[in-house]
Amino acid sequence: MSAARRRLSRRWSALPALVRNAPPRVLLILGVVVVVLGGLIVSRPLTSLVLLGVYVGASAVVMGVVELIGRPTGWWARGVAVAWVLAGVAVLVWLGRSLELLPPVLAVLLIIGGLATIGEALSRGVPSSRILAASWGATQVAFGVLSFTWPDVTVLVLALVFGVRTIVFGVGMVAQGVRGIRRPRVRRTPFDSAAAVRRRRVRRRWTAGGRYALSVLLVLTAAGGWWLNDWLQDGAPVVDAFYDPPADVPGGHGRLIRSDSYNGRAPQNGDVTRILYTTRDAVSRPAVASALVIVPKDPPPGPRPVVIWNHGTTGVAQGCAPSLRDATATRWAIPALEQALKAGWVVVASDFSGQGAPGTYPYLIGKGEARSSLDAVLATAELSTDLVLSPDTVVWGHSQGGHAALWTTAISEEYAPGIDVLGTAAIAPVADPKALATELLSGPPNALLSVLTSWVLVPYSETYADVHLDDYIAEGSRSIVLEMTQRCPTEPGVVVSVLTALGVGEDRPLYTADLTEGALGRRLEENAMTAALGTPMLIAWGSEDEVIPPRLQEEYIATLCAEGQPVRWATYAGYDHLRPLLPKSRFLPVLYDWTKGLFARTDQVVDGCGLR
Repeated sequence: MSAARRRLSRRWSALPALVRNAPPRVLLILGVVVVVLGGLIVSRPLTSLVLLGVYVGASAVVMGVVELIGRPTGWWARGVAVAWVLAGVAVLVWLGRSLELLPPVLAVLLIIGGLATIGEALSRGVPSSRILAASWGATQVAFGVLSFTWPDVTVLVLALVFGVRTIVFGVGMVAQGVRGIRRPRVRRTPFDSAAAVRRRRVRRRWTAGGRYALSVLLVLTAAGGWWLNDWLQDGAPVVDAFYDPPADVPGGHGRLIRSDSYNGRAPQNGDVTRILYTTRDAVSRPAVASALVIVPKDPPPGPRPVVIWNHGTTGVAQGCAPSLRDATATRWAIPALEQALKAGWVVVASDFSGQGAPGTYPYLIGKGEARSSLDAVLATAELSTDLVLSPDTVVWGHSQGGHAALWTTAISEEYAPGIDVLGTAAIAPVADPKALATELLSGPPNALLSVLTSWVLVPYSETYADVHLDDYIAEGSRSIVLEMTQRCPTEPGVVVSVLTALGVGEDRPLYTADLTEGALGRRLEENAMTAALGTPMLIAWGSEDEVIPPRLQEEYIATLCAEGQPVRWATYAGYDHLRPLLPKSRFLPVLYDWTKGLFARTDQVVDGCGLR
C-alpha cells in the first residue's frame, strides 16, 4: 500500500491505524464491540448521545494523534491534526452540553477533514481511490455546511452517519479477525502463478468498480442533502415586509399602523384586508400584531356588529401566522363564516402578537392573546371611514383560541371599554392550561407532546422573568427545544422536530422537571379562565376529542354552573377535536343562531346547566 493510501486510510478512521497489527482474536472482539456501539447509536441516536459524544471525541483525538505521530509534512497537515485533537477534547470535556456542542464541532470537523481528504486525493493515488476520496471529502464538506443550517437535523443525520460508519467498520474488523483465525496470512512471492496474477487483476478491477460506484453514491447523498435542505426551507412560510413594523409606531394600543390586501383566498361573501397594529403583551410591554379583517361585500347600512375570531394552535413561530396562509379566510378555517358575512357581520381574526409581526407569541397566555384580539377591533375601526363598527361584539374561538376567547371577554370591559361583548362561544377550549398539562403529562411520553411542550415552555420563559427554560430541560438541550419552536405544523420541517423528539426517550428526556411545578406551574395556573364571565357562553366539543380530553370540558361546565354562569353547552358524538368547526358540522347552525340571537337581543336558550 502506498504512503498516500495509508494516510487516506487513517483519515477515514483513526482506529484502524491502532488495530491493524492486532491479533485476530483481539480484532474479532473489538469488532463485535464496535458493531454493538454503532447499532446503539443508530437505533437510539439521542438517548445514546453521551455514547455518541465519547465516540466522536475519542475518534477525533486518536485521529489527530495518529496524524501527528505519522510526522505530517507541511503546516496544513499539522493544522488538520491539531484541529482534530482540539475538537475531540472539546466534545469530551463539555460532554454535558453536547447537544449544543456537537453540531458546530462536527461541522468544523467535517469541513476540515473533507478539505484535507480532497487535497490528499488530488496529490497522488490510483484513479479509483482518488475519485472515491474526493467524493468522500466533498460529501463531508457538504454535510458540514448544511449542519450549520438545521441544528437538530445535524444531530440526527450525523448520529446516523457515525453509527452506520461504525457498524461498517466493526463488521470489517470482525471479518478481518475471522480471516486471521481461519488461515494465516500468505505472502505474495515473485513466483506466483499466472492464474494468481490474473485473479489479482480481476479483484483490482472489481475493487475499482466498487470505488466508482461508491463515489457516485456519495455524490448523490450530498446532492440529496442539499435538495432536502432546499425543500425544508422552501416549505417554510415567508414573512413579507408588510409585517415589519416601522421605526416609529403610533402611541397607545389598538392603533392602526398599515393595511394591505390579503394574498390568500377570499370568501364568497366578503372582502379581506390584513392590518398591522399596536398592542400590548401579557406583561404590558408595547407590541405589534397583525390580523385579517373580513368585511361583507354588500353590508346593510349602519354600524356593523363584530365577531372576533380566535384561531387554534398554528405553532408559535413568526411564520406560523394564519394571515400568511392561503385558506385562513375561508369556511374551512373560520366556522359559519359565510353565514356571518351574509348577515352583515364584520369578522376580525388576529394572528396574536409574535406571529406575522416580530415579538413573543402569547401561547396560552391569556392577557397577551386577549389584548391582541381586542386591539385588532380597535385598529379595524381606523381602517376606513366607510366602515363603521358597532360596539356589539361576540367572541368566538377554538382550542387555544377558545382560551383566548374566554380571556378576551374577561378583560374587555377594563381594557377596551368601547367594545361591548355580548357573549362568548368557545369550541373545545383550553380553559385551564395547567389541568390540561397535568392530564397530558400523566400519559407516556411521545414525540408530538415533546414538540407541544416546547411551544408552551419557550413563550412562557420569554414572557415571564421567573420562568427559566434551563430549569425544565436537560442540560445541553436548549438548541433542540428552541428549534422545535421555529417550525409550523403545516411546513415539512416540523417532521424534523417530530423525528428529533422520537429520538429522545426515557434515557435522556428533553424535559427533566415537572412542567406543572415551580414558576411554570404557577404561571399556567394564573392563565386559567374558569371563572364566570357574566355574559352568555356557548361551549361545544367532540366526544372523541383526541387533543383535549372531554372529561376536562365536563369539569369546566360543572364549575361554571356551580358559579351561576349562564352557559349553553353541547357535546357532539363521534366528533374529534376539529370536526365541530368544519363545514356541515351540526354545531355550525347552533353557533350562528345563538350569535344572531345575541345581536338581535331576542330571547333564546342561553343556559343549559339544568340539563346536566
